Amino acid sequence: MAAVKTDPCKETSKDDDSLNTGVIDELISQSENGELTKKKKKRKKKKNNNISNGETNEEENPTKSGDVELIVKGVDELKVEEEGQDGNDENAEVDGKKKKKKSKKKKAGNEDGKQQTVPPSVPIAELFPSGNYPVGEIIEYPINQDDRTAMNRMTNAEKKMLDLSSSHLYEDMRLAAEAHRQTRKYMKSIIKPGMAMFDICEELESTARKLIKENGLEAGLAFPTGCSLNHCAAHYTPNAGDTTVLSYDDVCKIDFGTHINGHLVDCAFTLTFNPKYDNLLLAVKEATNAGIRASGIDVRLCDVGEEIQEVMESYEVELDGKTYQVKPIRNLNGHSVGHYRVHGGKTVPIVKGGEATKMEEGEVYAIETFGSTGKGHVHDDMEVSHYMKNFEVGHVPLRLAKSKQLLNVINQNFGTLAFCRRWLDRLGQTKYLMALKNLCDVGIVDPYPPLCDQKGCYTAQYEHTIILRPTCKEVVTRGDDY
Repeated sequence: MAAVKTDPCKETSKDDDSLNTGVIDELISQSENGELTKKKKKRKKKKNNNISNGETNEEENPTKSGDVELIVKGVDELKVEEEGQDGNDENAEVDGKKKKKKSKKKKAGNEDGKQQTVPPSVPIAELFPSGNYPVGEIIEYPINQDDRTAMNRMTNAEKKMLDLSSSHLYEDMRLAAEAHRQTRKYMKSIIKPGMAMFDICEELESTARKLIKENGLEAGLAFPTGCSLNHCAAHYTPNAGDTTVLSYDDVCKIDFGTHINGHLVDCAFTLTFNPKYDNLLLAVKEATNAGIRASGIDVRLCDVGEEIQEVMESYEVELDGKTYQVKPIRNLNGHSVGHYRVHGGKTVPIVKGGEATKMEEGEVYAIETFGSTGKGHVHDDMEVSHYMKNFEVGHVPLRLAKSKQLLNVINQNFGTLAFCRRWLDRLGQTKYLMALKNLCDVGIVDPYPPLCDQKGCYTAQYEHTIILRPTCKEVVTRGDDY
């Protein structure tokens, strides 16, 4: 039904006349010390003219010709004068000019108004001085009909108190996760074909160190940047002298971690420039998300692996006219994360048939999946770049002075976190390869060589860190990108 449109040009009714008269009376009664003087003078002049013409002395209808504009002007003047009566006199007239009212609105940004720079250089702790960092994705635990221990955790008072008691740990991990998010966002914007892999890793690590505000073992990088290409699935980072250059047809896995007080996050993504790999990346990303959904307190690790495999193998990718089913790399796994320990002891398979060990409340897991167009099985290959001190090793006597000196450097700068040869170079270490080999031979340090599928195939990786909190599951490294 069409609406009836009113005509604004029609005359006002008597009720409107009386209403307008009342408005003017109210404005006149509120005016002080000559308020609305223009209106009074004009009305007085009109009144005198009426008397001289022999007309009655009654007040004229204010809505007649010429008075509507007067009412509007009078209201505006009254507002200005009322605001000028404030003790601060912010809008008072001075020499006929009105002062501009000061804006009390705070600048947009974080609590102290600081904004991140481009490239990023402001530490995350300075952007959030209150210590309350962005919370990751919150997911309720899946309800298992056979084991209902994960039910009602969000509202349980006891679980809430347990959650609160570990809030310092969560905030450390959230700070590390925010540094990871901002670093990877920046790196995604600058990584282009033609860049040297060495330069990519150096720029990424330099940015992450600034954002995490590196401070010895209290804050820093949790392990070297993995930038494995194509058939190489993991544990490759360039050593000094490596001239490898990123090309348009490469599939590059960027895997790095950050930590605060040993509470670390492990997160990875895959970069490609050629859209023909899109389905490969989508398969692995969705498989990782499936693993996250399946994870939870009292969930068996083998069940998580089965979910991951089912999702990943449902995808195919066509490369150069040939179709490949995306295969999970069966001898690569996700893992639990410990304090100053990247691999916490439990493994999360990405195929069915793994261990029946259950996930437990309070644990932290890196849910990572690897997909391949090759055999779906990796082996050691290429030059070693990653190393990590054995977490379980006790005192081992050393005979070589250089080995002792290198071990002291490792203990002071990395502890039980992973490191690479580039990082030793950065610390000014020279001629250390023999000493490093000696530390590996006696079992103090473990080497982690690159892991590769068959040559000519392509592999992809996605990874997130999750916290199995007493009340819920938090995907602490979740971002807008993945």
